[in-house]
Amino acid sequence: MSPKTRKRGRVRKVIPASAPSLPEKAEISIEGADQLYSEIRIENTLRDEKGKKVKLKEGAKVDVVVEADPSATTPKR
Repeated sequence: MSPKTRKRGRVRKVIPASAPSLPEKAEISIEGADQLYSEIRIENTLRDEKGKKVKLKEGAKVDVVVEADPSATTPKR
């Protein structure tokens, strides 16, 4: 099992593509993160359990998962 952590977040806004060749983005505010680093933007394309493309809505509650290969971690003292 890979080391990982899960943080709660919320989609603050959906950012339309600035050009037809660029994807729409979802801006996610992460609870418990340092204020300066509490928002991330990701491509607003996910897949549901049937493999169909879906997108996040503004205000949606999400989980942000950070997962690492065990060789990329060290014990915490």
